[in-house]
Amino acid sequence: MIALIMAGGSGTRFWPASRASEPKQFLQIAGKRSMLQLTVDRLLPLMPISDIYIVTAASQVPLVTEHLPALTPENIIIEPFGMNTAPCIALSVEYLKQRYSEDTTMIVLPADHVIRDTAAFADSLQKADLAAQKGGLITFGIVPDYPATGYGYIEAGPMQEDGIFSVNRFKEKPDRATAQSFLEQGNFFWNSGMFCWSISSISSAFTELQPELHELCIAISQRWNQVGTTADISDLYRQMPRLPIDIGIMEKAQSRYVIPVDLGWSDVGSWKALADISPRDEQGNYSNGEYLALEARGNFIYSKKFTALIGVSDLCVVETPDAILVCPKDLSEDVKRVVDYLKNNHEELL
Repeated sequence: MIALIMAGGSGTRFWPASRASEPKQFLQIAGKRSMLQLTVDRLLPLMPISDIYIVTAASQVPLVTEHLPALTPENIIIEPFGMNTAPCIALSVEYLKQRYSEDTTMIVLPADHVIRDTAAFADSLQKADLAAQKGGLITFGIVPDYPATGYGYIEAGPMQEDGIFSVNRFKEKPDRATAQSFLEQGNFFWNSGMFCWSISSISSAFTELQPELHELCIAISQRWNQVGTTADISDLYRQMPRLPIDIGIMEKAQSRYVIPVDLGWSDVGSWKALADISPRDEQGNYSNGEYLALEARGNFIYSKKFTALIGVSDLCVVETPDAILVCPKDLSEDVKRVVDYLKNNHEELL
């Protein structure tokens, strides 16, 4: 088994802490190590670091090297620039085909998720490995504990073998009533964005379902063979269709399966999501630094300065040396509107 960690995102939903110079996956927002380091830490009991690969944008390679000094340069797969998960994974598969046999099982993980139950995580990967060896494309479905409207869902079909189900369909983010019905039906799971397959199975899926993308990968491979894997492939890569792997492959594939898992998982997709998994005091407040809360409840503080809150509730307060964000927790997703404003007015703050 080998692992591919996707670590090229910009993490704009975590502004102002996440910046172009240090995106979310390189921040210590879920512990004393960066999210990328924690993702690698979860894998090391299962495989050597020589079988762990990071795919990232060229601009982020120095950060990957800084955070993972034990990783060799050959284990960093470089996108000329960020695209979407289908091109990212297709490029990585083409790279890995040159280093491994095609029956090798490949785990694909985002770099910026939180997983509390590492033992259950390891068990789920072993189960997925067995299914991958039979030619399946496997995704991991998180057992939902509330009717979330911020996640896509996977509808499971009949069980194929112990703990592994066929996939009926993928469902985009639903409204609350639909999400509640999914929860009541019991066979819908949050789409985690984690996958498992053999190199040959995913390669065949790209060939069949995304022929244009596949042809571009062949051209990239030929250039690598001629010039080396440091060759400039940007002219070819920018022609890739900007598709997520779910739409480009998983929604169209035949042999697709879901493994329901309960891992203490969060994609930490917003400041509110981080607040939800952070330890809190008796008034429901969290701070990563010194603070005083007077008649203040349910607040989340991310600041290196002493912070005093008086008579406010359910706020996110995020402070960096050059910016401050204050918003209700439930509106923390709207930080993207701030980012859009800054793109046109203050790019130096991105």
